[in-house]
Order: sequence, then structure tokens, then C-alpha cells
Amino acid sequence: MSRKNRKQRFEAVEVIDAGAKGKGVAKAPDGRVIFVPFAVPGDVIDVQTFKKRKAYFEGKIVQVREESEYRTDPPCEHFGVCGGCKWQNMTYDAQLHFKQKEVVNNLMRIGKVDLPEVSPILGSEDIYYYRNKMEFSFSDSRWLTENEIESDKEISNRNALGFHIPGMWDKILDIKHCHLQEDPSNAIRLAVKHFALEHDLSFFNTREQHGLLRTLMIRTSSTGEIMVLIQFFEDDEEKRRLLLDFLKDEFPEITSLLYVINQKPNDTIYDQEVICYAGRDHILEEMEGLKFKINAKSFYQTNSRQAYELYKVTRDFAGLKGDETVYDLYTGTGTIAQFVSKKAGKVIGVEAVPEAIEDAKENARLNGIDNCQFFAGDMKKVFNPAFIKQHGLPDVIITDPPRDGMHKDVVAQILDIAPEKVVYVSCNSATQARDLALMDHIYRVSRVQPVDMFPQTHHVENVVLLEKRT
Repeated sequence: MSRKNRKQRFEAVEVIDAGAKGKGVAKAPDGRVIFVPFAVPGDVIDVQTFKKRKAYFEGKIVQVREESEYRTDPPCEHFGVCGGCKWQNMTYDAQLHFKQKEVVNNLMRIGKVDLPEVSPILGSEDIYYYRNKMEFSFSDSRWLTENEIESDKEISNRNALGFHIPGMWDKILDIKHCHLQEDPSNAIRLAVKHFALEHDLSFFNTREQHGLLRTLMIRTSSTGEIMVLIQFFEDDEEKRRLLLDFLKDEFPEITSLLYVINQKPNDTIYDQEVICYAGRDHILEEMEGLKFKINAKSFYQTNSRQAYELYKVTRDFAGLKGDETVYDLYTGTGTIAQFVSKKAGKVIGVEAVPEAIEDAKENARLNGIDNCQFFAGDMKKVFNPAFIKQHGLPDVIITDPPRDGMHKDVVAQILDIAPEKVVYVSCNSATQARDLALMDHIYRVSRVQPVDMFPQTHHVENVVLLEKRT
């Protein structure tokens, strides 16, 4: 394919929708779709395409000729370069509208199931500073902005502490202020960077695999507790203590100060030893009087306040009366299982990650819950006839799978035992719709409730109640 065919310019095209991964959807004169990042539905734009596929183009905005009524000024100076908040230039009401539309379209177009009236999406009370977990990367060769490149000035300091540029594993954008996590997150990150520069602590080089400082993780909880974890590449005790002592003294509010020495090629800490330097090795989250211990490797919904709303919807859809057997598939650290347990006879939680199951058991002990049991293993292997015979047929199944949805063997097992209700919580309504289609001959969709967990992004959760057909 010639370069000319890949690159075309279209003028005064209208952005008609928000599509895959939050990109604006426009139409070329020949009817083919153009996906355009940072375009807002209702904009009239000039577009330069840079990729051509059989059925669509990918392009970028050259000029906005007419601004959409949904367009707003993004508050973040990093918008458009950082990949975290692609919808900051769209009003929040419009974000909710397009998220709801995506859910309905996926359930109808992919699932082809009959839908009841879909409940209006539950918006988030906090549309900024809502995340309880952020991870930042150190780099000694930070991403240069277009203005810096065009200035021709010599740039002596290339150190950065921030986020990966989308699609570039070794390029880090230095972040001055992030609007996703409440203080003292920004203060801690900036203080760490300033101290490291002042004391000549080396920043990581991903390509050449050298440098002291690798990543910074900050977790906060609704109870006001704070966890900070520094990931070091080089094992230099003197420099490590220098930084950690500074953090301990400068931010006495830190509940849990941890570190990892990770010398493998990737940043994941799940196979690494986490060492507690000061305070506790965990922080506490709380929901309706239930306490959850969160350690460095724990999974917990990253929007605490909105997770509570999501779990209330899930419990409401389950409609428990107090004596039911409930299976909670993909239970994670057992938060939903424990949240519904006081209205159930017993709850059986299953999860593939052994560490998550240990967290679930520990949290159940912490909360004095004795009607929850948790089991670790590959879902399609554990959730089998022998397991069901041992623990009893469920009256209700709650399932909250990862983005890929449920394995077809898990769907088949649910259909085989056919409980009266299935509550399906999903972070990807496309794979949810695929699974609903497989279950449609036995279950009807009786309730649908989208929930916005991640304002300023295109991501949306959706809860569906399936009831057995009579």
C-alpha cells in the first residue's frame, strides 16, 4: 500500500459518535469510518489520516473548525500526551451519555438479547481525584514535548517520574500534577523526585537496565491511610535508606512504607519480596463496617466510593433473603462475597490468584464472617460438578470476570446447573454481551445497570441480572 493511500486529508468532517477506546468517530466522503483520538462528538474537524485499513482509517485532528457543545477545557496540562484521561475535553454529562450508549449498543448488537429498560448510568460523585492506587515510573531519558524539541535548547536534565507514553514501553512523561489521586499523592511524588535529583540518586534506564530508582506506587484508602512502595533496581542499602528515611520523616502520615528490589526485566512485583521499612505492611479499607486489609499486591477496586455503589447494585440484583447459597466467581479478595454475606446462608468464592484468596480468608477472619469459604484455582477447572456436589447447588451466582469475560467452559457449567439468578458484573460490556448470547436460551436479561467507575475515560462497568426463563 502506498504512503499516499495511507495518508489522506479530509476537511470539515463531523464527529458523529464516540467509539472504540474512546476515540471520536467520523465518516470519510466514501463512507468509511475514521477513528480520531481526542475528537468530541459534535466537532467539525479537518483530519489527517495516518493508517488505512479495509473498513476504516485512523487519523488525527489538524484543526477544529466548529467545537461541539460537549467540548470543554481539560484542566490537566498533560492532556493529549499522557494516555490516562482521554475524555477530559468532554463534559461529564456527555461522558455518561456515551458510556450508556456503548453498553446498550454492545448488548443489542453483539449479544442480540432482548433488553428491559436500561437504568440510567450511575455517575461518580468524584470526577477527579477518585483513584486509590497510582503507579509511576522513573526514567533517565524522559519523553520530550513538541515545544521542547522545537526550541532547540539543550536539555541537560532528562530525569522523569511519571507515566508511560501510550504504546511506548521505554518512554516516560514527567508529571507535574495528576488529577486522578487526591493529596498527598502529588506532594509525595514531587518530593521523591526532588530529593532524588538533589542527592544524585540515579533514575532507571529501561533499555540498558541500570539505575537505582525504578517505580513508585501510592495507595490511599477511604479511612485516610496511605501506602508508599518504592521499587529499586540496584541494591544499594545506603542510598535506599537515605530516600526511605526522608519519606518517613517528611510524610509521617504514611501508614505503610515498603520497598522491593527488583532486578528482572519487567516491573511487576507479584513474584517479588515486598519488605516493610516502616509502619504496617498493609492499609485498611472500610465499607459498611467491613474492614479489608490491602497489601502491596492486593487487588481492590481503584475507585473506593464508586465501588460501594457497584456492590450495592450487585447485592440488590441478587435479591437475597438470608438462606441462599451464593457462588461468587472471580471473587478476587472476596470483597463482593463478604459484602453480600450477611444476607446469604453461605457464600463460596473462587479465584485463580492464590494470594488473593489468602487475602479474602484473612479479611473474613478480620470481619468475623464465618459463612464465606474461599478457594483458589483455575476457574474452568475448579468450578466443576465435583466442586458443586461438595458445596451445594447455588441459588444465585455472582460473576465478575476479567475483561476477557468468562471462559466458555464456565458458561457451560453455569448453564448446566442453572441457578435461578445470575448477577453478571463486567468491566467490558462487549465480552459480557458475548456471554449473555450464549446464555440467552436459558436466561432472560431482567435488569441492566451501568456504573461509571472511571470518569474522564471511556471505561464503564455494567451489572446485569439474569433470571431463569419459565
